[in-house]
Amino acid sequence: MRRRPRTLSGRLTPYLFVGLAVALLLLLTYLPAANMLWYSMTDWNGLGPIKNVVGLDNYVEVFTNPRIFSVFGVSLYYFVGAFIQMALALYFATLLSFKTRFSGFFRGVIFFPYLINGVAIGFVFLYLFQPGGTLDTVLGWFGMSEPPQWLGDASIANYSLAGTSIWRYTGLNFILFLGAIQSIPGDLYEAAELDGATRWQQFKHIIFPGIRRIIGLSFILAVAGSLSVFEIPFIMTGGANGTATFVIQTLQTAFTYRSVGLASAMAVILLVIVLVVTGIQRKIFPDEKVDLT
Repeated sequence: MRRRPRTLSGRLTPYLFVGLAVALLLLLTYLPAANMLWYSMTDWNGLGPIKNVVGLDNYVEVFTNPRIFSVFGVSLYYFVGAFIQMALALYFATLLSFKTRFSGFFRGVIFFPYLINGVAIGFVFLYLFQPGGTLDTVLGWFGMSEPPQWLGDASIANYSLAGTSIWRYTGLNFILFLGAIQSIPGDLYEAAELDGATRWQQFKHIIFPGIRRIIGLSFILAVAGSLSVFEIPFIMTGGANGTATFVIQTLQTAFTYRSVGLASAMAVILLVIVLVVTGIQRKIFPDEKVDLT
């Protein structure tokens, strides 16, 4: 049967669909990014016209102003917390990938916090950490009569917020790791058991090499997430007591201090950090297939 020649409209249809997607990408992603890069070189206040082009002065201000640069130290709490949550997620994913009683129940329990809205989690833990709240009541049962100010004490407030973040996001890494582990052929486990390999040896030589790319992806998410934390500290402390994150500081710079140019420079720096970390990740975890045999 002879194929009918494609009409002009038939040949152009795929390009129309692709062109629409590219146009939306340019309009909603690349054009705003280009505007942000331009604003970062000005002293625009977000309201009137741009008065002066300051070049790289805003970038210098980010790294020399102690009020702004200190937020990178706050991100370290969440960065360390991200590795803790990755370790917990990898442990539970490995444990529940084998035959375990009530594994379905435990999988749901671990993943459930990630399904809750971040604002709701902020309010729940705000009540948990407040003086005389749930945590203080539980600690009082064990004899701690004067618990610390979990959110009011600047020396421990970031630990409390990072712990909340760990509780929320462990489920995401857990699902990523569990799906990657379950994609590994079962024959490898059977062969390892026949050779007398222990669970640790199976993890070291089968599971970890098989999910290296997912671990690399989680590493990128950990770095980006530690710098872009917003909901939990904003709801629970509003950035007070030294808990202001990079995003909170950026918003305050733009809308409270009316320095949109400086805030744009901060956003560009965050983008560059994520791109650099992505490049490092691709060097450490290349895209070639992992040989599991």
